Amino acid sequence: TAGLAARDLRGLSLSAGRLQLLPHRQLRAATVRVVLKSAAVKKSTPRAVLQETIRELLRNVYVSPRYVVTVAPSPENPVVYIEILSASPLEEGAGLITPQTSIKIKEVITLEWYRHLSEDTAKTPIAGLDDVGKSLKEIIDLPFRFPKTFKKLGLSVPNGVLLIGPPGVGKTLMVKAVAKELGAYLFGISGPALHGSRPGEGEENLRRVFEKGREMSNEGPTILFFDEIDSLCPKRGSSNNAPEDRLVAQLLTLLDGVGSEGKMVIVAATNRPDALDPALRRPGRFDREVIIGTPTVTQRRSILQLLTSEMPISAGVGLAKLAEMTTGYVGADLTALCREAAMQAVSHSSLDSAETETIINMEDFQEAFKKIQPSSFRSAVGLTECKPVTWEQIGGLEDVKLKLKQSIEWPMKFPEAFARMGLSHPRGILLYGPSGCAKTTLVKAVATSCHCSFLSVSGADLFSPYVGDSEKILSQVFRQARANTPAIIFLDEIDSILGSRAHCRTGHGVSERVLSVLLNELDGVGLKVTERRGGKLQLEAQCQEQSDEERKLEFQETLNKDFMVVAATNRPDMLDDALLRPGRLDKMIYVPPPDLKGRLSILKICTEKIPLDTDVSLQDVAVLSDLFSGADIENLCKEAALLALQENGLEATAVKQEHFVKSFKTVKPSLNIKDLEFYEKFSNQE
Repeated sequence: TAGLAARDLRGLSLSAGRLQLLPHRQLRAATVRVVLKSAAVKKSTPRAVLQETIRELLRNVYVSPRYVVTVAPSPENPVVYIEILSASPLEEGAGLITPQTSIKIKEVITLEWYRHLSEDTAKTPIAGLDDVGKSLKEIIDLPFRFPKTFKKLGLSVPNGVLLIGPPGVGKTLMVKAVAKELGAYLFGISGPALHGSRPGEGEENLRRVFEKGREMSNEGPTILFFDEIDSLCPKRGSSNNAPEDRLVAQLLTLLDGVGSEGKMVIVAATNRPDALDPALRRPGRFDREVIIGTPTVTQRRSILQLLTSEMPISAGVGLAKLAEMTTGYVGADLTALCREAAMQAVSHSSLDSAETETIINMEDFQEAFKKIQPSSFRSAVGLTECKPVTWEQIGGLEDVKLKLKQSIEWPMKFPEAFARMGLSHPRGILLYGPSGCAKTTLVKAVATSCHCSFLSVSGADLFSPYVGDSEKILSQVFRQARANTPAIIFLDEIDSILGSRAHCRTGHGVSERVLSVLLNELDGVGLKVTERRGGKLQLEAQCQEQSDEERKLEFQETLNKDFMVVAATNRPDMLDDALLRPGRLDKMIYVPPPDLKGRLSILKICTEKIPLDTDVSLQDVAVLSDLFSGADIENLCKEAALLALQENGLEATAVKQEHFVKSFKTVKPSLNIKDLEFYEKFSNQE
């Protein structure tokens, strides 16, 4: 009955009058595909015996092209399915197989391979990794398609491919997508699944994996995929771990025995290539290394387009803006961001009305952005979760703000103008001035306005009781910044971290070694291959097809592929001269104490949330607060509010002028004329 499955026909009654005889033909010939239980059965069953078994199983059976005959399971019968590929003289309809029908076995496959062929062949959508996917497909597919050509040219087929990239960038997804597109059988292996409790069990499991891979490669192209291979094959000799060393040795032996037929390719993925045993990475084992870097701004935009294609987003959601904001985010982070934005939209719509359609707007993405941090930064040294600071929240210092915008914000936001004028942004900036004058707050404002990665390093983060550990931590900070550019590395109180080599007697202290590492990182001979962003550069022809906005983003990403170091100190004379030369901290900005106009501006900002009485004159308070830093003025306002509570009780509603006058008796200025003369003199020496 048309439209009904076999399970739906059970229990139905039919009368004789509803039965109808259908005409049939006796088939002259039939071509079939035979599915056997396993590779061992396939290997042990002779072709003649199989031919006779198929003839017996199909005798007096009505079949039709593209039909599958399920054979009843029995210990003696090796056949599971018989697929009718074609039948003569039928093109459609049913026919009877008689003893005179010629049966041709076109193909004999195992049940495992048949299930693989029956899987959904829909292409896995993937974005932002087109060039990497193309490279991986060439490495895997060409030997499968042209084995004779490779043999004729005397080329050895690459046995193994090593994928290197940070967690969540899409290594596993890429392998699955390529395997599905090429129709290859993917056999995934994880380290914990191989290890066993008894000695030698891990090596035995590994041999069994390769044996299964060889069996499947006889059926068709096969990919053995080792995910997180660094946990399976760490460096030998790094610890007294004999089982892991034996497992590494066994894997090396098996890789050498794969052969060059091109039927099976080994693919491994890791985010710690330095932890792998070096013997694995030589030619003949893992011949090729494909590096998948942190997505660029253009790649992030294409990933966001794919993720939001099925989501009901409003027209006000700017994917280009989101891509620019999500510096350092990998594919998994962007997926989590979109999911969190959807959760925010659902929570808002449930509060409003259950009947209205849920639409995700830009505000939902902004809220999600606060909760979802880049995974590469979650264990980063120096990562600080600082509250966003705007330029308007900093009173006075207009000249300093302009210099910081010109040095940091303009090169990041307007790279075309700088490239047109042949300008490059400074490598490093030094903010110096008396304490409490908003040096740290200025850097936070820059990071907020630029939407860039922000790493803050202090002496407590760096110094360690172990020799060489401080230098290693500083290198790690720079590595994190390079992987998530554009980035700002903020070295607060840099004089306490580094100091000057001229003031050291031995020249072999921790500060001197840390200074040496910092100078090397600032000079930066080049970028490590494993730290690069994105994949290969796009061809010029492809770039011409981009829109103006996409081309602008690409240009901005290219020019902002480096990090910037911003340091702050109140003791600029203690710094090493080598650190202050051009090419390192080449831009020095003096952050002076606030003048009268600046103090008035700071007072207005600090008293925004403090109820003031009508007799309060902030102008008079600003005049009285000479030699007060910004931090002193903030403390003065808090002290005045506390005095109001103290005198008028907890029911006080406003702060009066007398409270400000009295607070001057307890809050003293932290600046003095001598220090200011020193800073002015140092500023004139630049």
